[in-house]
Amino acid sequence: MTMPIIDTAFILLGLTVFVAGVARGLAGFGTGMIVAPIAGALYGPKAAVIIIVFIDLLPALPVTIPALRIAAWREVLPILGGMAISVPLGVWILSHAPELPLRLFIAAAILLCAAALWRGWRYHGERTLPKSLGVGTVAGVLSGVAQIPGPPVLVYWLASPLPAAIIRANLMTLFFLATFITILNLYWSDLFTQEAMMLGVVLSAPYFAGILTGWAFYGRTSDARYRQITLALVVLSALLSLPWREMFAG
Repeated sequence: MTMPIIDTAFILLGLTVFVAGVARGLAGFGTGMIVAPIAGALYGPKAAVIIIVFIDLLPALPVTIPALRIAAWREVLPILGGMAISVPLGVWILSHAPELPLRLFIAAAILLCAAALWRGWRYHGERTLPKSLGVGTVAGVLSGVAQIPGPPVLVYWLASPLPAAIIRANLMTLFFLATFITILNLYWSDLFTQEAMMLGVVLSAPYFAGILTGWAFYGRTSDARYRQITLALVVLSALLSLPWREMFAG
């Protein structure tokens, strides 16, 4: 595989990936929601999903392996099952939808998810198997379309009586395992390209540097403030990625 061309698009995406890494190190989420709209605007939605898969896979290993030991698998597996069912639908939408409507859908979905998390929406009802499967189904579609499975699961789990460390371990375990489901579906749909894969490999370095930077600053303020900063970056990324010219043309 050839190295990606170092141009303005590559530099902008590299900066975005670094910022997403900082957010991940501080708040534990936000990678897909920050990277997907910008990468989609610069390289197309299909390439964006592949880039996110590659940048997030290897750097996630050091923090995910310990999480596997303490995760509450009874909580994780039903949602993972729902994702396994619906990721193919999300990848099908990614494969067949025209690029402009797809970019608008991704930006709108990210803004809606950010609003839900910003307002602190939480699910306080009983967590049954059908409900967990339903949450996993929604997360799976979003994962297949843009690699953003987090928001439905965060809304569902953050009000759980489980300790915060277990919830964090559940999230890390779920997203790590779901990545392989997405990879298989992308492969079966023949969406992998050399350019996108190489971009993901090369950009994993600034992403990991961002994670280390986030870890270095973690603990200087509250988790709530870290979430607010991350969500502000998510909203900014989505707004910057919107095809404003095309939307108002004519």
